[in-house]
Amino acid sequence: MSASVAVYRSVYTEDRFKQAYGSEDSANGSLRLRDKLAGKCRCSTRAFLHLLRERVPIFKWLPRYRLKKWIVGDTIAGLTVGVLHIPQGMAFALLTSVAPIYGLYTSFFPVILYMLFGTGRHVSTGTFAVVSLMTGSVVEQLVPSPLDLNSSSSEAADFEAQRIGVASAVALLSGILMLCMCGLQLGFLSTYLSEPIVKAFTSAAAFHVTISQLQSMLGLRLPRHTGTFSLFKTLASVMENLPHTNMAELLISLVCLAVLVPVKEINRRYRQRLCTPIPVEILTVILATGVAYASSLDSSYNIEIVGHIPAGFPRPQMPALHTLPDIAGDTVAITFVGYAVSVSLAMIYADKHGYSIQPNQELLAHGISNTISSFFTCFPSSATLATTNILESAGGHTQLSGLFTSLVVLIVLLLIGPLFYFLPKAVLACINVTSLRQMFLQFQDLPELWRISRIDFIVWVVTWLSVVVLNVDLGLAIGVVFSMMTVICRTQRANCSVLGRASNTELYRPLENHSKCYEVPGVKILTYNGPIYYGNRSFFREEISRLLGLTPEKIRSWEKARKALEKREREAAVNTVERGITNTSFSLENEFFKSAESDVQAVVIDCSSVIFVDVAGARLFTQMCTECQKVGIYVFLANCNESVLKMLTSSGLMNYMNPQHIFVTVHDAVMYIQQQKEKPLENTTTVWV
Repeated sequence: MSASVAVYRSVYTEDRFKQAYGSEDSANGSLRLRDKLAGKCRCSTRAFLHLLRERVPIFKWLPRYRLKKWIVGDTIAGLTVGVLHIPQGMAFALLTSVAPIYGLYTSFFPVILYMLFGTGRHVSTGTFAVVSLMTGSVVEQLVPSPLDLNSSSSEAADFEAQRIGVASAVALLSGILMLCMCGLQLGFLSTYLSEPIVKAFTSAAAFHVTISQLQSMLGLRLPRHTGTFSLFKTLASVMENLPHTNMAELLISLVCLAVLVPVKEINRRYRQRLCTPIPVEILTVILATGVAYASSLDSSYNIEIVGHIPAGFPRPQMPALHTLPDIAGDTVAITFVGYAVSVSLAMIYADKHGYSIQPNQELLAHGISNTISSFFTCFPSSATLATTNILESAGGHTQLSGLFTSLVVLIVLLLIGPLFYFLPKAVLACINVTSLRQMFLQFQDLPELWRISRIDFIVWVVTWLSVVVLNVDLGLAIGVVFSMMTVICRTQRANCSVLGRASNTELYRPLENHSKCYEVPGVKILTYNGPIYYGNRSFFREEISRLLGLTPEKIRSWEKARKALEKREREAAVNTVERGITNTSFSLENEFFKSAESDVQAVVIDCSSVIFVDVAGARLFTQMCTECQKVGIYVFLANCNESVLKMLTSSGLMNYMNPQHIFVTVHDAVMYIQQQKEKPLENTTTVWV
């Protein structure tokens, strides 16, 4: 049995509704605002502790830590991720064009700092392939690598110092930008990197990473190309130098891929059954180092090895501050990419596990991590896809897992690091390539994306092609601009529909989709599904004119007829006065409503989908009212939100339109119009559904 609804009430204009149900006005509102500001600025112990817990979240979650329930999961997950950080940190350092030891530093300091300031319980920070690749492009531009450099000379040490100085400067400036964004509460800016953009960008960047690692996997000593078309330049250079391939390094790469790919697939397919993922990366590193040491591969077959890895902590030192003007533009892109990926990952796992993150606090956490780490020879860090996924699947519960992750890296830094002297760089290149598997698999989302939204599909394809064909920075910018243009185009060409009423209800729906709804005689009800602003005002005017049949010829003919009618009315009024008879009930509005019902006598504009109106849009409403009045059509508005109504009122629309013609719903406007056709204006009309 279906339920029914019956409503009997007065017709509400906006003015009458505000009088009946509106809140108190500006004086009390400003007083409340002053009280709120005073409360925010008031100092007290309680306010200080609240601020401390908000800005340093470890003081908030650590006292509530469930030791017996969470400690085992956090320990296992942290140790597992820490083991993975070692090979990935060294591998991603090669993408950044710095020595592998700096990748280990970047896998230690940001992890500790994010544990203190971050709000993502399942986020693993450290080196990330895309950010490392973008940073490496900056390093290569400012400090290009000479082909004849002797790795054991003092010049090599100075060269590495210059490179890490530039990479640290990028991290410093990135951190400062994030801190400034946090101070300005700009955490929402990450929303401009939509999901299709992020997925297409990371997928295309994976191609850049793979192509850039080919020379290490083949044992070629080639300069790294940067700028536009860098992927094709690198690929052409590799193809040209294929005859010079080092067969020993090629064999090492093939063996590593033959081990890494199947084991990673096993980890993915059986991750629910495995207590922890098989640490295939670190096992491969250990075995490759042992084989290279035992066989003297570096001297016998001229393979490229990692070389000396110093033990202990790095001494604090200043980044290359003189390069800040040169790296500013690239650093902005790196900052946005790192922050967007970090927040996206944090939100995904927060939604999955039923808690919330604070985007602005994430800005603060990553800003502090990059700023402080830059003084310890670290390059830019962010949340990472692979390690975050492993952290969650291994049973991590809170940020405390970062402590165990950093302990593993600390042991390597203090004790084990020098043992990786003979590690072939081809092994690290293979680890880089196989770590991108998730990014390549994002192509699987395209069929579903095409089915759901073809516009988002086009955004994905344009972003991917731009990043692959041009370069990472420029491609990302094109993707963001193109995505925003699609939004603008959709608002410029929003749908304008004629509404009809469902019989015996107060419901109004577009006639094009609801054939059983009917138009109210003499009333044209229109709705526009978008904002009305300078960009689409012409389209909105054309649509309204088309639906109402307002052509310039019709306006001129109606204006002439109306002037003639007014002239006859004035003459009739003079004759009536001369005869001593007055007609106090005469109303031009009511006489108009008694005209032929076959014509459009009134238009009701449903503004429920109009989210905002700018000055140009407000002036357009004034022009429409004037033109409609010339042809004898009264204009009514319904469902205006507060901002739209305030803009229309401020622009002077009420000088051309009766304020009593603005109603709270479409049905109120229709009831008012129908009652005015039947009887003179009264103070109270009713709505009956």
